[in-house]
Amino acid sequence: MRSCGAWAGRELLVLLSSMWLCTAQPTPPGPTRSPAPPLKFRLAGYPRKHNEGRVEVFYNDEWGTICDDDFTLANAHVLCRHLGFVAATGWAHSAKYGKGVGRIWLDNLNCAGGEKGVGDCKHRGWGNSDCSHEEDAGIICKDERIPGFKDSNVIEAEQSHVEEVRLRPVVSGARRQLPVTEGIVEVRYKDGWAQICDQGWDSRNSRVVCGMMGFPAEKKVNRNFYKLANKSQPKQKHREDVGFKKRLFMERQQLNYRLHSVSCMGTEVHLSMCTFEFYRGNASAACAAGTPAVVSCVPGPLFATGNGHKKKQRQQQQGQPRLRLKGGAKVGEGRVEVLKSSEWGTICDDRWNLLSASVVCRELGFGSAREALTGARMGQGTGPIHMNEVQCLGTEKSLWSCPFKNITQEDCKHTEDAAVRCNVPYMGYENLIRLSGGRSRFEGRVEVAVGAADGEQPRWGLVCGEGWGTLEAMVACRQLGLGFANHGLQETWYWDASNVTEMVLSGVKCAGHEMSLSHCQHHGTSVSCRNTGTRFAAGVICSETASDLLLHAPLVQETAYIEDRPLHMLYCAAEENCLSSSARTANWPYGHRRLLRFSSQIHNNGRADFRPKAGRHSWVWHECHRHYHSMDIFTHYDILTPNGTKVAEGHKASFCLEDTECEEDVAKRYECANFGEQGITVGCWDLYRHDIDCQWIDITDVKPGNYILQVVINPNFEVAESDFTNNAMKCNCKYDGHRIWVHSCHIGDALSEEASKRFEQYPGQLNNQIL
Repeated sequence: MRSCGAWAGRELLVLLSSMWLCTAQPTPPGPTRSPAPPLKFRLAGYPRKHNEGRVEVFYNDEWGTICDDDFTLANAHVLCRHLGFVAATGWAHSAKYGKGVGRIWLDNLNCAGGEKGVGDCKHRGWGNSDCSHEEDAGIICKDERIPGFKDSNVIEAEQSHVEEVRLRPVVSGARRQLPVTEGIVEVRYKDGWAQICDQGWDSRNSRVVCGMMGFPAEKKVNRNFYKLANKSQPKQKHREDVGFKKRLFMERQQLNYRLHSVSCMGTEVHLSMCTFEFYRGNASAACAAGTPAVVSCVPGPLFATGNGHKKKQRQQQQGQPRLRLKGGAKVGEGRVEVLKSSEWGTICDDRWNLLSASVVCRELGFGSAREALTGARMGQGTGPIHMNEVQCLGTEKSLWSCPFKNITQEDCKHTEDAAVRCNVPYMGYENLIRLSGGRSRFEGRVEVAVGAADGEQPRWGLVCGEGWGTLEAMVACRQLGLGFANHGLQETWYWDASNVTEMVLSGVKCAGHEMSLSHCQHHGTSVSCRNTGTRFAAGVICSETASDLLLHAPLVQETAYIEDRPLHMLYCAAEENCLSSSARTANWPYGHRRLLRFSSQIHNNGRADFRPKAGRHSWVWHECHRHYHSMDIFTHYDILTPNGTKVAEGHKASFCLEDTECEEDVAKRYECANFGEQGITVGCWDLYRHDIDCQWIDITDVKPGNYILQVVINPNFEVAESDFTNNAMKCNCKYDGHRIWVHSCHIGDALSEEASKRFEQYPGQLNNQIL
């Protein structure tokens, strides 16, 4: 309860105990237990009236929000009564009153409306949520108090909380440069912004602000540049002085101080978590001996501008990092993976919190953490779980400096993988792209703004659909802030609802990780598009979640063997191009082909089902094998030399995508029988046994030697996934002309860079001789 007192002193948003929890209850027989602390509730957010706002609950010594999933008016009734109002008149979704910070305590809250308190309502469990703060629920209560209710939720005329914070640059040139790394710290106040008095301001306060702005560190700022000019000093000789320009700017501004005596520990993720005081009443004489607080931040590698910054970042980043994020839609979010003993692994979410998450974010070059996510919210990882019960103080430079426990298999599973959402600098990329014509905000024809530099009015135009695919759509959806791409569309005649008709961007080719389409390769100002009609403009369908396919590497290693199969048994396989090109000149039906056979077990570890891009109306029937192909090429199988040259290759069409087996408590959804729907459910896997047609590589023409076996799932990126870097699996294989040994199978990005090099250069490979 100590944190409750701290909050009460700092914020005058009234905290209300749920009265029913405080009433006397008959004591059951048995040992006496300490009663659970009563829940507390408050309304927050801005702008709002006294009887409405984002609803926040104090549980387990921490304030958090409620997700809007399945939220109803009945929920709002119960919550309003907690707050002393007789009933609710409405509720709000999608963070109408602003996004909260910290935990999301409740999700899928389901009240009937007559409950005495939220504790009697159904929900997913405290802290068990798959939401972000963009889904924070708000309530509107009837402006009528419950008779005799002691507490109130009346907001004083003076605002007593801090939610929005910004850095305002003071030099005109700096205002156009993003990200803003230096400026005056301002907090939202009513319909404008107010300053903070810098008396007592120190680097720990700056660290918190920089973390909120998406920067990993702060640096010392020359405050003399920002002090008000002494009017008795001569000014003419300083006309070109940048510091003088800043002082002039400060003189021209009407300062409106609201906060003073700010004191942070430096580990807080938001300024509202620090102690501070508000100026009350007439603040015209406020901060007489000081100036507005000014902060200067150090950007991370992705956001560094200028050669000096980038050179310094390169020097700091020599050697492979031991930390990475996987599976996130946006920059600065994802499942946390750490490198230990040359192998990447995950972190168990036991005791995972914002302090530890912030250490991760800052180490990766972002700001503090917005959210510390549990329960594999960014998808499940593979391989070892390296850390558990990580307990950072928040001051550590590296996650490896934090106390943690090594775990056993019984302690954690990948369903408990920890993840983060970090604060990242505002770059304004979302203002340079928009969608038009779609049925929802998640789909439409892509329109981009060009010529917006130097304050000019942007000109909106279309993107040529030639070559537009899933990777380009992934970047567009990321830039829009809409998650992942479901589809990248090369024709959009059905979304012809805009007056924008000019093609302004062509030849777009993305790697998939870029933050903006402008970062991808393209033709620049020389637009070259074969079909310039609006129907051939690029479009996207975005989704908040995506699938993530991985091959079970040990099974390949366990099941690999060689078969000499007679040609008369391979007619169907030849029809589907499952044999090497030399088979065309073979003496059919006599002779045989030598096949490397193995089983493939393909798991969906993502957060959305894997579905073929083509609808069943366009699936191709193959009479020979008597089945439908929903994807022409589902996997590539290759035998490679050490320098990457293919000496044998095969491919596997999706004979049938279905749920062969699933994890416990996951139901099968896809079955191919009777022209059924095809796909792989989250938590399920599709098994292609070694003894079915085309589940092989034709190695008839391969000479004895040491090679790499490579299997790539979804090689043409036909279907969007949250992570394409784990779609390849590699094995070492040694072939003596009669037998084959397959070993060291692993997912392509599972090893360190050094271990990957050793894998590709084991003895005997370079000259292709058996040792």
